[in-house]
Amino acid sequence: LLNAQPMGFYAPAQIVRDLKNHDGEVRVVDVNHSNWDCTLEPIVESAGGMALRLGLRQVQGLRETDAMRLVTARTRPYRDVRDVWRRTGLGPSGLERLAQADAFGSIGLTRREGLWAVRPLGEAPLPLFAGDAGGAGEVFVEPVVALPDAGLGEEVIEDYRAIRMSLKRHPMALLRSGLGHTVAAAELEHREAGSWVTVAGLVICRQRPGTASGVIFMTLEDETGMSNLIVWPKVFERYRKVVLGARVVGVTGNLQREGIVLHIVAGKMFDLSARLGKLMQETGPPLSRIDEAATDGFHSRDFH
Repeated sequence: LLNAQPMGFYAPAQIVRDLKNHDGEVRVVDVNHSNWDCTLEPIVESAGGMALRLGLRQVQGLRETDAMRLVTARTRPYRDVRDVWRRTGLGPSGLERLAQADAFGSIGLTRREGLWAVRPLGEAPLPLFAGDAGGAGEVFVEPVVALPDAGLGEEVIEDYRAIRMSLKRHPMALLRSGLGHTVAAAELEHREAGSWVTVAGLVICRQRPGTASGVIFMTLEDETGMSNLIVWPKVFERYRKVVLGARVVGVTGNLQREGIVLHIVAGKMFDLSARLGKLMQETGPPLSRIDEAATDGFHSRDFH
């Protein structure tokens, strides 16, 4: 499914989250371990167990040709960013995409350290100078700098910007303490049908079928699962901007049950997208401008 994207209602983040919810192991994108496609790797501690390794295809903006150069040149593990640069011929843009995706973990670098290591590198060295010995292909070596650690909120936001998901935490788990009396998606099954509830989550899907007389169906995701919303035309007109543009939505509505299916008929809706910006402010300065970065990696799949 991951290698066949884009397809269906659910993006890679939801597929990966479902695997983790079923006790599957998911491993990060990494320059020394990832291929272009997502792959399965044996779990040493488990007889016959397999883990999912995220592929380089998940890195936003990384060209497949650059990824294949990285994989082809990986005849032995990469030692550092400069080694990747020499052996692959990748330019600053490709290396920066990898650093933004936190893909240098196996060589001991955090995202910030990876980006710092890429900074002094120019265009890829000519083949004559691309060997391990360096020589004319060398560039100025910047002094070692102790970079401040990024906060967990910033790490999660930057993960979403770079690979459209995070294996560290779900954004809503970090926002939960500030959401008042909102109900987590997993708790809805324990609530009475017909009761009024307030939920909040990332907007992962909007549907407006032509046969639904203007009704919009939305799916929100939090750290525990998904909530299905029904937005009647009158409510849509009142909250049009929230329905169409918000990345994080809060909803108060009437909980309805049809068999095992739960949905919430929206009454009031709130745009909570600005809360993502607060996650960027835990430690500073952040890697990206807050106003540009906070919602950049959060995209829904919309169907009409």
